[in-house]
Amino acid sequence: MIKPSASIPAPTYRRELTALTTLFFMWGLITSLNDILMPHLKAAFELTYTQTTLIQFCFFSAYFIMSVPAGAAVQRVGYQRGIIFGLVIAGIGAALFYPAAQYRVYGLFLGALFVLASGITLLQVAANPLVALLGSHSSASSRLTLTQAFNSLGTTIGPYLGAGLILGGTTALTAVSRVQLPYLGLAAAFWLLAVVMSLIRLPGQVQATTTVRRSADPSLFSHRPLLLGVGAIFLYVGGEVSIGSFLVNLFSEPDIGALSHEDAGRLMSLYWGGAMVGRFIGSWVMHRVKASQVLTFNALAAVVLIALAMLVKGHMAMYALLAVGLCNSVMFPTIFSLSIDDLGDRVGEGSGVLCMAIVGGALVPVLMGEMADHVGLLMSFLVPLLCYVYIMYFGVTISRLTNSVRVS
Repeated sequence: MIKPSASIPAPTYRRELTALTTLFFMWGLITSLNDILMPHLKAAFELTYTQTTLIQFCFFSAYFIMSVPAGAAVQRVGYQRGIIFGLVIAGIGAALFYPAAQYRVYGLFLGALFVLASGITLLQVAANPLVALLGSHSSASSRLTLTQAFNSLGTTIGPYLGAGLILGGTTALTAVSRVQLPYLGLAAAFWLLAVVMSLIRLPGQVQATTTVRRSADPSLFSHRPLLLGVGAIFLYVGGEVSIGSFLVNLFSEPDIGALSHEDAGRLMSLYWGGAMVGRFIGSWVMHRVKASQVLTFNALAAVVLIALAMLVKGHMAMYALLAVGLCNSVMFPTIFSLSIDDLGDRVGEGSGVLCMAIVGGALVPVLMGEMADHVGLLMSFLVPLLCYVYIMYFGVTISRLTNSVRVS
């Protein structure tokens, strides 16, 4: 008689997770490339700061508009096909940069960005839960943390590559054609990944089972942490994106850094790189300090750094604003987790509402651009400063709510 094996090793899904990790890297790179695209198209089309922020508006509004349709699509076709469709759509959006540059039409660039972001939205809706499902439940958080780290790597590398390919070189900054080859390369990469994903055979038990609701029950907002958290996510994403959007232009100003757009773009990598490094530091710190207190401290530090930059100008302003990236590191996951804490079986609804609040990345930069056009670029950093003030308020309030629950 053959004796059964004492233990059967669990599948590792290494090939599948490697492909998915590449997706996280790609959409991180694409998102941070917007910060390079903004100063380039501003110069090429002689735009105001407000007009330039339409780049972020069209990109991040796709998260708000397309998240529910994307969730419904994944529910219908499954995670794998959802990812393949998302890659194809993102590739189409990147490829549309070629005719947009060929005909020199700013509106075509904005349309291409919306299509590109729509594909990435579908990727995020499908890829995040799939990473959690490919392996044991106990190690799901570890897998997601690893893939998020590669997303941060993409946001760090993106500005450095974009600075050389789009802002650098010998052709004039106003040559819109600079974006054609880089974005065609990205389109090819997306389509290649779609082919790779189509060749992967996922286990039969991995199926889309999450129901996507169109709207949350109004009673859901009786949970105060969630209600406050929606505002915090909205303002955090808005503040982070606003700063990244204008750093290249700010660092190029004579009384700040007097840098070329290419050098300023490469320096931008430090802003996003700080967020990547800070995630590892924050993870270690939060084993010893309450998450709400870490969040409050980081928000306070961001307020101080932005205020310092506005007061002192020069190179000190550059270093202070780059350091805000380090403060940003733990904010999104910490706000998210604190907002849905104690929601019980309504966590899915709460998560959906918080994801919709990412639209702050579309709206807050427009406000900052409008202010920059009227009172100057450096003074417009008052907008993200106020965003961090609210996040600090959120952290203090959650900490008090937690203490009151423990006392009672």
